[in-house]
Amino acid sequence: MSRPVWHRSALLALAVGLATAVGSAGVSAQESPGEALPVREVVLDNGMTILILPREGAPTVSFVVRYAVGGVHEHLGTTGIAHLLEHMLFKGTTTIGTTNLAAERELFGRMDAVHDTLLRARAQHDSARVASLEARIDALEDSARTYVVPNELDRILTEAGARGMNATTSNEATTYFVELPANRIELWFALEADRMANPVFREYYSERDVVTEERRMRVDTSPPGLLYEQHLAAAYTVHPYGVPVVGYMSDLETLSRSDVERYYRRFYGPGNAVVAVVGAVDPDQIEAWARRYFSPIPSGEEPPPVLAVEPEQRGERRVVVEWDAEPRLRVGWHVPSALDDEGPAIAMLAAVLTGGRTSRLYRRLVLDDRSVTGVYASTGPGALYPQLFQIDAVPRSGQSTEGIESVIYEEIARIAESGPDARELERVRNQVAAGNVRRIASNLGLAFQVADSEALLGDWRETFRSAERIAAVTAEDVRRVAADYLTETNRTVAVLRRPEP
Repeated sequence: MSRPVWHRSALLALAVGLATAVGSAGVSAQESPGEALPVREVVLDNGMTILILPREGAPTVSFVVRYAVGGVHEHLGTTGIAHLLEHMLFKGTTTIGTTNLAAERELFGRMDAVHDTLLRARAQHDSARVASLEARIDALEDSARTYVVPNELDRILTEAGARGMNATTSNEATTYFVELPANRIELWFALEADRMANPVFREYYSERDVVTEERRMRVDTSPPGLLYEQHLAAAYTVHPYGVPVVGYMSDLETLSRSDVERYYRRFYGPGNAVVAVVGAVDPDQIEAWARRYFSPIPSGEEPPPVLAVEPEQRGERRVVVEWDAEPRLRVGWHVPSALDDEGPAIAMLAAVLTGGRTSRLYRRLVLDDRSVTGVYASTGPGALYPQLFQIDAVPRSGQSTEGIESVIYEEIARIAESGPDARELERVRNQVAAGNVRRIASNLGLAFQVADSEALLGDWRETFRSAERIAAVTAEDVRRVAADYLTETNRTVAVLRRPEP
């Protein structure tokens, strides 16, 4: 099964006025059609929230389960644990994926004991002992594998007509999703409740190797991936937004199966979950199944609070990554969280700069100067805490990052001095309004939106109010946030360049 890397750019992008999708003009931005959707909200005694949205059309249903646990809740030594858990929850349960659970568990205990010894051998730099213990773990896992029914959860759902079963991990959430025929809804409830209550982390050490290889592929051997990681690390010296969601290699290689299982048992309970069910459903029946299957599961603990506060940046920071690859440029400025009152103006600023072919930086760098193949403004890497306003530029062959960087600062200075004109604001308002119409077309897209909005903002409707907030942004608002936040002392620059010959 192919799963996306730890970051999903679509997630959270519409929270608190961050809907800046490019679309056709001419649609009124006064009211979003999404706010009138007949969503039923059910809260179980264990804290789980279920959002049910019946829709006419194809007899299919989209399911999204969003746990409010992600990369920001980890600490050094456990980085990557949420992403690792994302993988492990496809390995089955006490009844799915095994022919002999007792025999498996006996081998799990032996594997975990050998792993503890392995960590001590690594600390003592005993390479021969390390190799022997690693081979022992592999042998024990091979023995346990004789009792495994591979991919049984996937097989059951696929035979029932499932599409798109997958998961993703972000800084603030771990999310699982799938689409099923409407006559297989109860099967989903039975399987998902079993997975929530009774997961078995089988084939753990081999799957951990899959995750470390994913890190190698997407970061350690990927110039853009390494540049992204180094940029965030330079920008965030204290806050966990500076730590990669995929985790550091040294942490991934030391996390034990028992570490990961304990973390799951503590934090991945119904009390931290929002479930969205969208499609051809009977809300009464969905609520009944939700209560039947999920109510008996204990709530679980709240994830540890994020108390770290990034200190004010008092000078430009620069990082250079040398690689025999085409140059790239990333510039970031600290801005408030997506939930802040400044969010809509910051979103408008991003769209004025790069939201479409007539946006300032696209027109200047792509169409006029022809110095880049793409330029993108965004905020991230999360939504709940103060973010970075980020500009990424991909130079054309032979173009220097220095010249591109100068143009970016020129255009920002112009906005900080005089703000955008009325036509630029209207263009963005029309884009957002058109996007509000398109975004209700997909059942799965709607399920993501309402689940994220409910979890982040406490109200599924908030995601659909972005057009109103964007429409209220003035030229002075945009000018002010550009002048206040996009300053030299507040910026962190990361450059990918070829090493000197």
